This record gives sequence, structure tokens and C-alpha cells, in this order.
Amino acid sequence: MQPEDDADKNKQTQRDAAADVVRDQLNALYGGQPRVTTPVSEHTENPVQAQAYRPQHTEHLKQYHSQWQNYYQKYYERYYVGKLHEAITEQKEAVKPPEQKEQEAIADLRQKIISNAKESAKKARKSRHFIPIASALVVVLVVAFLQYNQIIFANVQAYISPGAIDPQNIIVDPNDLSVPSDPRLIIPKINVDVPAIYNVPNDYDHLMAAMQKGVAHFAIPGADSVPGQLGNTVFSGHSSNDLFEPGDYKFIFAQLDKLQKGDTIFANYQGTRYTYTVTKKQVVKPTNVQALLGYDKKPYLTLITCTPLGTARDRLLVTAEQVSPDPSKAKAPNSSDGDASSNATMPGNQPTVLERLFGAH
Repeated sequence: MQPEDDADKNKQTQRDAAADVVRDQLNALYGGQPRVTTPVSEHTENPVQAQAYRPQHTEHLKQYHSQWQNYYQKYYERYYVGKLHEAITEQKEAVKPPEQKEQEAIADLRQKIISNAKESAKKARKSRHFIPIASALVVVLVVAFLQYNQIIFANVQAYISPGAIDPQNIIVDPNDLSVPSDPRLIIPKINVDVPAIYNVPNDYDHLMAAMQKGVAHFAIPGADSVPGQLGNTVFSGHSSNDLFEPGDYKFIFAQLDKLQKGDTIFANYQGTRYTYTVTKKQVVKPTNVQALLGYDKKPYLTLITCTPLGTARDRLLVTAEQVSPDPSKAKAPNSSDGDASSNATMPGNQPTVLERLFGAH
């Protein structure tokens, strides 16, 4: 039985030696001192014990342990820094006034809407339907502009002095009757100082051509007088017109609706300034030329323009009575022959580009 006891003792010695090696490595890793142990027998044939004594193996274990320590240190640093940041943010949010919170919420919502719009636009541009849809939209916008530009610009011009005239330049002295010979119509309230075109044939083309140069004298039987004569002196001017039409007076009467009873209108004619006071405003149909008649007892002045702005649906008539020079000295007009009710129509706007393309007149 002696050989078996020796074998058991030898195995126990090897196990003790291996355990001592592990203890020494752990002590070295954690700052302890390696214990002195009995060297392993030179005759041992266990390769694990021989490898355990190699210095480089101990160094690898140190590096492995150090890397794990660094990992956990950085992990917990980020964790606690994040928690601290959340706590600071919550504290700041708690002390903010309600107005600031509302403004920030609106700003965040606006930013989200913009981001979503940009993302949707990006997706739309990548779609194969983007170019056809964009092209169709451009065509629609161009057509709408060609057809309705006069409405847009007329409403803009309604807030701008027609002709870009300095109001100080059209302040006149009613008592100064000596004026230049060139005929003009002057309306200080709406800043109008425009040439007056007389002797215009009463047809569409001639009236449109005359209104490119100023306001046109619109004469029909029973309303064909000139300043200084009994009856109704009628002028027609544009309140709007197609942007592509020629002429500098497409919006000269854009503000005519602002005139009220008692406002003053001046007409320079043959070296004399005639002063009129507004007495009446009315809206009639373009064919209702009868509204221009019945003013043969005194000298009157009537201005015609299209209304509503940007359309030729109706006509705005502003009528004024002469107050200077003495209206009792007015002479009778040389009335023309004809019937004012026979298919007569008050001048209006010229057709738009699209209307001309499709044959409108």
C-alpha cells in the first residue's frame, strides 16, 4: 500500500502548489505580497503550473482587470452626470415663468412643423410625380396671374397716390383762374393731376387709346358739354387695367370711391380753371347711359370708372356741380345729334391677355 500513499501525497502537493500560485497572483493584482512557497518539484510534469509562474501571464491579468475598472468607472461617470443634468434641467423648468414656457412650446412646435415640412418636401422631390405636379402648378399660377393681375394691382394702387404725384404740387388757388392752356383734371383729395383728352370719337378703340394718355372726354347726346357750358361734362378713366397694357394711367381712378359730397374737383380748360363740388355718387350698369342725362339746367361734371376694383362689372359715377367761375354765365352746348339710349355703353377695362387669346373684346 506504500506506493498508493506516495501517489496521493504527490497529487496533494501539486494541488497545494497550484493554489499557492493563484493566491500569489491575486495578491499581486490587489497590492499584496506574494507568499513564499515551496518550489514546485523539478520533476513535475504539469504544464499549467509552469505557465503560471511566467511573469507575462501575470501582466496580462493586470491589464485585463485595469480595463474592466476603466470601463465601469466611465460608465458610472456618464450615468451620474446624465442624472445630474436631468435634475438641473427639471429644476430650471420648474422656476421658469408660464410665459416663457409657452413661448418655448410654440418655438418647439414651429420647429417640428418646419422639420416635418422639410422632410415632406424632400420626399416629394424624390417622387416621380413631383415634376409633373410642379409644372402644372406653375401653369396654373401663370394663367391666374395673366387673368387676375389687374385685381391684385388695383387693390394695391388703391392705397398709393395715382401717378406718384407730390400732393403739394396740386394745391391750387380757386381764385386764380389763369392756368396753362393744356387741359387737365385735378382732384386734390385723391392726389390726381391728369391730362384730359377731348374730341375723342365715341367708340371703344378710340376711348381706350385716349385713356392710355389720361382721362377721356366721353360725349353722348344729352351729355356732351365741356367745362363752362350747361349740361354734363363726362370723363372716363381707369381704376384698373391689365398690367401688360400700355399707358401710365391704368390706375388713375383707383381711389375715386373715396370722394364724398363737398369734395372739390378742378378742370383746366382753354386757359381757365373751373371748380366743381361733388354732389352725388352712384353705381350703375355699363349700359345705363341714361344716368348721365338730365343735367342740362346747370354746368356739371361726371367722372366714370369701373367698379369693383379690378373688374368691369359696374360703373361708379361721381357727379359734381360747377361753383366757379359763376355758373350762371355758362353757355348752352353745341349738342350732337343722336339717341343716347341706342346701344351706348360706358368705357371699361381692356380685355386681359387670356381673354384676347380666346377672342374676347
